[in-house]
Amino acid sequence: MSKKITLLFVLSLVTLSGFAQSAQALKLADAGLALTKQKVVYDPAYFKIPYPNGDVPVGKGVCTDVVIRAYRTLGIDLQKNVHEDMKPNFKLYPKDWGRRTTDTNIDHRRVYNLMVFFGRKGVKKAMSKIATDYLPGDIVCWNLSGNMSHIGLVINKKSADGKRYLIVHNIGNGQEVSDCLFSWKIIGHYQYKI
Repeated sequence: MSKKITLLFVLSLVTLSGFAQSAQALKLADAGLALTKQKVVYDPAYFKIPYPNGDVPVGKGVCTDVVIRAYRTLGIDLQKNVHEDMKPNFKLYPKDWGRRTTDTNIDHRRVYNLMVFFGRKGVKKAMSKIATDYLPGDIVCWNLSGNMSHIGLVINKKSADGKRYLIVHNIGNGQEVSDCLFSWKIIGHYQYKI
């Protein structure tokens, strides 16, 4: 009898571990949440920034900067990583901005570029309407309307009804936590280095 109980216990742990996020994913989610304590004004302006490890001025940012800054707290420089992939693979990235070469000031701050990068270097996950498919540390991209894209980070806090994880993003009100996972059409779902 005790062997059966032990076996059931081990099987349940193995099963549950398949649904758990890594410690790194939880750190990323926590980093995203910590960003909401900083006052940031939505500012889509083009900024000349240092390379590598460049950032737009403190107190300014857009949706992509939430993801960039969260990863930076883990020692991952998306500015550098995107540039290093984009330079030899420029033809694989969108041409919507009329550029003929890379630009370390802005390339990593465009949602569609991040989607290509995460799809190439990370893990593409299911784009579903099933809340349990979206776990802390996941990156989600949406189409708001037309060609207007948006990106956010899934955090380890649940919605008021407990059915889905919340999102850290900046959609114009600064870095904030929202219950918006299914508010717009999902066009990308990724994990990267977690």
